[in-house]
Amino acid sequence: MARKCQVSGIGPRYGSSISHAHNKTKRRFLPNLQKKKIWVQELNREVTVKLSAKALKTISKNGTADLAKMISEKKIKVN
Repeated sequence: MARKCQVSGIGPRYGSSISHAHNKTKRRFLPNLQKKKIWVQELNREVTVKLSAKALKTISKNGTADLAKMISEKKIKVN
């Protein structure tokens, strides 16, 4: 599976590791992804999604209506 949030679409960012001698080497900054089972009241079932910690906080604040809409429009693939 890709290291990408299913809700917000955030993926890896690219940058440089900088040593004490200021040598630069390429590196990846990976998002804080969590695999969570969330109860979606609108669909009356539990879904497993892979999402970032920021998206999880947003869902717990705003509710699961947007998540249910994305699942019903088949923008998110769930089991």
